Amino acid sequence: MMEKLVIYPDQMIANMESLGGVVHSGEVLLVLARAGISREDAYRIVQRNAMETWTKLGKPGFRTFRENLEADPEVSGRVSAEVLDRAFDPAQHLKQIDRIYSRVFG
Repeated sequence: MMEKLVIYPDQMIANMESLGGVVHSGEVLLVLARAGISREDAYRIVQRNAMETWTKLGKPGFRTFRENLEADPEVSGRVSAEVLDRAFDPAQHLKQIDRIYSRVFG
């Protein structure tokens, strides 16, 4: 099965981003916690902004998850654009892939 597996990296990234960037919410939660926001408050902030993105997906007034976070006063003064850039980097989802494959497949 793996020998015939065809991978389309550009399509994979497009699929990840098709939800307005909400796929990066876990990394954003960690960034907010590292910025000194309690985990409970960080979770509330992430949920509020993710739901704002999700409920307006494809509708007038839609803003991406990143745009919603940047407009949120609880985030904008605490987290720099560079830190958000790293949180929204798709490579974050793959950085442990070699270790995971080694653990699973020996």
